[in-house]
Amino acid sequence: MTDVELRHLATFAAVVDEGTFGRAASRLGYTQSTISQHIAALERAIDGRVFDRPGGPRRPQLTPLGHVVRLHAAELLARADSMHAAVEGFKAGEGRLTIGTFQSVSSTLLPVLVRRLLDEFPGCEIRLSEDEDEFGSPDLSQVDLLFYDLLINDAEIEHIKLLDDPYFLVAARGRFPDGTVDLAELDGAPMVAWPPDCAQPAVEEALTASGIHPRFVFRASSNEAVLSMARAGLGSAILPWLAIDGAGVLTDTTLSVHALRPVVAPRVLYLLYRANRTLSPLAARAAQLATDIAQHLRRRQ
Repeated sequence: MTDVELRHLATFAAVVDEGTFGRAASRLGYTQSTISQHIAALERAIDGRVFDRPGGPRRPQLTPLGHVVRLHAAELLARADSMHAAVEGFKAGEGRLTIGTFQSVSSTLLPVLVRRLLDEFPGCEIRLSEDEDEFGSPDLSQVDLLFYDLLINDAEIEHIKLLDDPYFLVAARGRFPDGTVDLAELDGAPMVAWPPDCAQPAVEEALTASGIHPRFVFRASSNEAVLSMARAGLGSAILPWLAIDGAGVLTDTTLSVHALRPVVAPRVLYLLYRANRTLSPLAARAAQLATDIAQHLRRRQ
């Protein structure tokens, strides 16, 4: 039975439906001799005849064994068609995609990415996970793709660089004159900031290396909380452009945004995925779109 082929079962079903080998050949685009060869191969595989062939103008008739094969052939062919449809749907981008994200990406790049994916693949299912507590030791076991703002040197993780995300100073309007602000003006000044994880330590190390020692009077992982305290005048904040743009700061009349002199090295945004794993067509397309959207964002900086 291991030698039974689906094409032979399909030929058998066509003969049953059409009533003759000739009509089955026309339906399938085969020669009549090919139909005969398929039926003969099927009968060899099951070690029994499926048709009685009376000859002449009389049609072939199913044998008792042929009736058994007919019952199971229909089920097997239907399952094969179902698998074929599922495979074609998968290749076309159907299925589930889970993306790990964080605040700055969730409010800027990610909405555009999700919209484009849903436009291209209406049948796909997208799940998003934003858990900043996991950052510092990224876990890709539950996601297909992960947006991250640190380069991870791990043989089990591949990465795509998306963009450099430059830092700016955000302060209550009037706190600093318009234009660039010297880092020296921040020495001893009150500042509000993110917790000292992810890319934040690099910012504070850059300040220390320049001899700048601000007073951190408030820390929060929420961009809005940090900006609210800056807006209230508690302290200024050094934030990357994506966080500033995503929070609508550029149109906020209560806040001002300033370039820094000397500049603080930008945060770098990456897209991570598991190494030595084949991405699904949907995940591969998402990675390509993320790269394209990041290029557009760079032009806006």
